[in-house]
Amino acid sequence: MISYRSVFFLLILVGITLGVMRLTHVERPQLTPMEAAIKDSLAPIQGVLMGISETVNQSVYSVVALGGLSGENKELREEVSELRGQLLLLEELRQENQRLRELLDYREQHEQNFRSTTASIIGRDPGNWFGIITLNKGERDGILKNMPVVTRAGLIGKVVAVSRNTAQVMLITDPRSGVGAMVQETRVPGVLEGTTSGGGATRLIHVPKDTELNAGQVVITSGVGGTFPKGIPIGRIIDISDEPAGLFKTATVVPFAELQRLEEVLIITTVLNPDILPPTEGG
Repeated sequence: MISYRSVFFLLILVGITLGVMRLTHVERPQLTPMEAAIKDSLAPIQGVLMGISETVNQSVYSVVALGGLSGENKELREEVSELRGQLLLLEELRQENQRLRELLDYREQHEQNFRSTTASIIGRDPGNWFGIITLNKGERDGILKNMPVVTRAGLIGKVVAVSRNTAQVMLITDPRSGVGAMVQETRVPGVLEGTTSGGGATRLIHVPKDTELNAGQVVITSGVGGTFPKGIPIGRIIDISDEPAGLFKTATVVPFAELQRLEEVLIITTVLNPDILPPTEGG
């Protein structure tokens, strides 16, 4: 059974609820004094909470953004590395094309004197760096023993052994090498041979003692012996001395061709005019 007391309190509660609903209606012109006081007291706390919320949001965004930037930077570094490698390869190809073009120009200049084929150095004798090199041309390319080998700068040696796909060349700096040579200015003959010093120099021997030799004179092939055409530039005299027996002079000759830096060469396969190949003084 419901008591009057309970009904009374229920009516009071309903009245209070209706009053609060009226006071807090969204279209009312202003807040109640209690609402204003509560909002004013909570405002600082709300500001702090809002700042913390924005800081957290910014931190989360920064972490996500940094993660994305890290991945992007890695991709950019890889791309830069790849582009750098491509540039180096292009530069290497450019230099190779330039060297080959110079060889082809030299071959065209002397097409009335000899026929030749280009070849690349694929090996060196580690125990005789200035003695033997290996080329990537052989019997299948028409290469034969004793064929002369040159660059546009001058003579470098001759073929001494041939396989189907390769050829070994003895450089003029090898002590076993011998080239019929002469001084271009005076036409004085001699024999050019390598030295045992391993420094890349050669020497002109068996030059008569009464012959005038001077530093700076150019040495070319003489054509004697039949292996090398006449007039191929060899090198330049830098020093003169008397041989121990006192009957001849010896001249130290530095080759025009940079034998320690060879990469591509010309193998002379056919000599058309063995006696009129014009000297070019290392050019």
